[in-house]
Amino acid sequence: MSIHVKNLRLKFPGEPSLIFEDLSFSVKSGEKVLLLGPSGCGKSTLLQVLSGIIPHSIEVPLKYDSFVAPNSWGFVFQDPDTQFCMPYVDEELAFVLENLNVPRDEMDIRIEEVLERVGLRLDEPHTPIQHLSQGMKQRLALASVLLLEPEVIFLDEPTALLDPEGTVQIWESVKAVAKDKTVIIVEHKIDQIADWVERVVLFNETGEVIADGAPELIFTKHKRELIEYGIWYPNVWEDYIASSHFLKQKRSDQGKEIIQLRNFNGYRGKERKIHIGQGEVCQGSWIAIVGENGAGKSTFLLSLMHLLHTTGHYELDGKMLDLQEKKKKPPIGLSLVFQNPELQFITNSVFDELAFSIKGENIREKVEDLLNLFHLNINENRHPFQLSIGQKRRLSVATALAHGAKVLLLDEPTFGQDAKNTFAMLEKLEKLRKEGTTIIMVTHDSNIVDHFATEVWTIHKGVFSKGKQEEKQDARIVHAT
Repeated sequence: MSIHVKNLRLKFPGEPSLIFEDLSFSVKSGEKVLLLGPSGCGKSTLLQVLSGIIPHSIEVPLKYDSFVAPNSWGFVFQDPDTQFCMPYVDEELAFVLENLNVPRDEMDIRIEEVLERVGLRLDEPHTPIQHLSQGMKQRLALASVLLLEPEVIFLDEPTALLDPEGTVQIWESVKAVAKDKTVIIVEHKIDQIADWVERVVLFNETGEVIADGAPELIFTKHKRELIEYGIWYPNVWEDYIASSHFLKQKRSDQGKEIIQLRNFNGYRGKERKIHIGQGEVCQGSWIAIVGENGAGKSTFLLSLMHLLHTTGHYELDGKMLDLQEKKKKPPIGLSLVFQNPELQFITNSVFDELAFSIKGENIREKVEDLLNLFHLNINENRHPFQLSIGQKRRLSVATALAHGAKVLLLDEPTFGQDAKNTFAMLEKLEKLRKEGTTIIMVTHDSNIVDHFATEVWTIHKGVFSKGKQEEKQDARIVHAT
């Protein structure tokens, strides 16, 4: 069956303007459609309207002249934590199967098959979901939708937090099960699907459709609009590094050692999840932390911030930190951007979130500078939880910068971002690095690793050490053992 909405008008409470103003949109049965547009333009909102989540589950005022919703659909959200109903992996999937009246004696094999299909390999399926990394949670969210076997699949950035191998695997899984299904996708990482989707719909910053057609038509004849609105397109990184905006990296301006780690361990509960035999971080370096989903990258950052139990030798800016304290405070001089930006917010408005960390005079001026820098030209009284995932991420990075910390710990800071905001964020971070700020960033984006990082640290199954040394862009690459 087809899906359509005619003359959609939608407005979030407290916002001065409509997100969509008389938007008409339709999708044919079996069609594969990719929605592209700047972060915050309403792509995710449109998916929620088409599925009926808005207004049936999320109450948002809207009007339309006519609307036809799908009878059978599955939805993979940007934030996988919003998706789950049960505390354990196997229980989450069994819950889906129970609703489909699958006999209990068939459930174990169905669960095993779908976990293998999405590449979520666990020693024990009865694993607490909260123990999974965000990337592993994304795989689980897709697995639950695949079990539904719906007529229509809505995918809202299903690979945003996945490593490159996981991204390929997820899209192969989707393609295998969705041959005869309708699929509507919001995604920034489009390399795997640019030649698979049949249609691309291009939105501008205000949620207006500016182009709608076959992928080859959109990516060639509308490249000017893609660049103007900062939207991802094939080979966008090649164009960027050839442009005048790209900052040529010079790696000779690193300073003294600012962090020293010896036999450093981070724990979740009583289980050791990360081990660093020996590691040094120099002031003014940009260290990219890479590794597969669940390897321990986020655990490493949380351990550096004393948000997990840690043991070993940890020296910061020449001072030994006491890891034996029962109530350790976050080290002074470090600022963390969480993988889930909502964990970072502590106030009820965008303005207050930024102002909270700013000291001295001219607070409003400084807040407005950050809002402009991170393209957060929105109602400053809006609650952070009401922002799009891309806007939440930019706000979380902006709050970290407002602290003025010597060391920035960034966990996937560019996920959910359009090209314009990604490059603007990277250029700001590079400017800070050249001024002496140290950056430690978890990322799956090989382009960031290639063009911005001064060092690459690989974590594999929770283990890191200074093993084989290789040269890459005058950088020291440290491989896990």
